[in-house]
Amino acid sequence: MQIIASPTERTTAATDALIAAISLRYAAELIGRRPRHSWKASVWAGTFATLGLSGALGAVVHGLELSPRRREILWRPLTLILGVTVALFAVGAVGDLLGERAARRALPGLLLSAGGLYVASQRLQRGFLIFIIYEAAAMLFALGAYARLAQAGRFDGAQQMAAGVLISIIAASIQSSSLELTIFGVPLDHNGLFHIVQIAGLPLLAAGLRAALDSQPES
Repeated sequence: MQIIASPTERTTAATDALIAAISLRYAAELIGRRPRHSWKASVWAGTFATLGLSGALGAVVHGLELSPRRREILWRPLTLILGVTVALFAVGAVGDLLGERAARRALPGLLLSAGGLYVASQRLQRGFLIFIIYEAAAMLFALGAYARLAQAGRFDGAQQMAAGVLISIIAASIQSSSLELTIFGVPLDHNGLFHIVQIAGLPLLAAGLRAALDSQPES
């Protein structure tokens, strides 16, 4: 297979690969914390792991010259993986706001919603728009949850989490646009810009999780 000719697709693939590397690094860190914080660490490790997997798959889809059929085949699991990532993110936010018991109850329904999102995206012409709406709803809930926790001052790391979620929302708004820029000679379309902004939010989310886990008793 050949590297794709489009400069913007190449940069999108490169930033996808960077998201994969960073996310999998954070997933590995959280897996290492599972013996002390099994539920919370597992949920967030799963969130970063699926995000990393989507980045790796996205790098292939955007970075290689593929036939339309192969590209379509790869897009299908990518949509499902992204939906699961958003669902797990929402589960993590529910757990931080309402407690582990509420998060455990929410987990099956949110995972089923990710499956429903996948089915809808395959059957409807504007399937990606459905994902954008799904992601926006989850991120706005998470932003409200962490803003509330930060205001209450009863959750270490809430401010970093809220900032990371806000950056993720900004990134998603860029992805749904047609924005294109050239930065230091590097051409970036809306997908590449989305990735760069999203990358800026990942360390904040990781820092917030570290602070929260370090302050909580072992489970």
